[in-house]
Amino acid sequence: MDKLPNFTDALKQLIASTSISSTQSSWDQGNKEVITILATWFEQLGFEVKIQPVPDTDNKFNMLAKLGSGEGGLLLAGHSDTVPFDENRWSSDPHKIIEKDNKFFGLGTCDMKGFFAFILQACKGLSEKSLTKPLYVLATADEETTMAGARFFADSQEIKPDVAIIGEPTSLVPVIMHKGHMSHRISVEGQSGHSSQPNLGINAIEIMYQVIGQLIILKEKFAANYNNQAFDVTAPTLNLGAIKGGDNANRICGHCHLDIDMRSLPGMTDDELISLLSEALKPLAQKYPTRITFEELHPSSPSFEQKTSSELVTVAEEISGHSCCAVNYATEAPYIQQLGCQTIVMGPGSIDQAHQPNEFLAFSEVDKTDRLLVKMIQHYCL
Repeated sequence: MDKLPNFTDALKQLIASTSISSTQSSWDQGNKEVITILATWFEQLGFEVKIQPVPDTDNKFNMLAKLGSGEGGLLLAGHSDTVPFDENRWSSDPHKIIEKDNKFFGLGTCDMKGFFAFILQACKGLSEKSLTKPLYVLATADEETTMAGARFFADSQEIKPDVAIIGEPTSLVPVIMHKGHMSHRISVEGQSGHSSQPNLGINAIEIMYQVIGQLIILKEKFAANYNNQAFDVTAPTLNLGAIKGGDNANRICGHCHLDIDMRSLPGMTDDELISLLSEALKPLAQKYPTRITFEELHPSSPSFEQKTSSELVTVAEEISGHSCCAVNYATEAPYIQQLGCQTIVMGPGSIDQAHQPNEFLAFSEVDKTDRLLVKMIQHYCL
């Protein structure tokens, strides 16, 4: 058997294997190389490994590794992809680990390839015979864009663990609640014409100005009527993210598009948000028949909540030494939770480093993450 890498060497190999996910085809990559590396490592540790192509993706794969037999057990899960990067803002090659100032610098060190390097070390020395319940390791594809890997895995219902830990960077604080996310494009179709004769055209930008006014009123309604004090941003949010319209100063604008995102609180459904959006735009839709439309930019991600009374939450708080919390960003947790297991998000590194130039994982995370994973495996599998 080939010698398994130590933590640093494992991290170097994972970061060097590029697996960027992006809605822009010029950036988007497959993740086969990362998945193959992980599969090789866990096979050497005696895990039963399955690699699954993710439907409707280009060269994207999930990996599920299993050690032990029986019902229930523990699932350690994470995504194998990273976001794109701004090359001119990095101080080093994003795909090479640089050790400096007691930190590992590299794209994916904390978000979140590093988590798999930690799992590998925690699993060394485990024997299938010593496990009373199975240990699973899941690596998914496309979390940073469509969450296609997690959606596919949830739909397959292949395993039924007792509990799951998703190792997103939370500074090892158990996260038991986060908001959902959906994004839409609102389009206005006007009628172009010469700017000297505005009465002969319909200016899409002017209609979009009225649309934006209605959306700002909807934001205010969110803040007034929906609140959850567990979040530092207590209300649902609506962001006006990108706008594009027209082609020349001397032409009446014939088309205008506005991209928005909305982040729902736990307990709010996608249908409820869409209904509120439709209601806000209804007066303008009646004023300008057929000229205002909206469409989903990509599939929405639901909100997530794990009850504080869950046994996993109690155990995670005790082992980590941190109280559970809520976060504003979205994760794969609601999909993993569909397996019927208690689920939390808890991993090394800080979300403040995620998606940033010079992303890093501090050396100080190494020992405490290793101890936490070992204790979790002992509690749920040994």
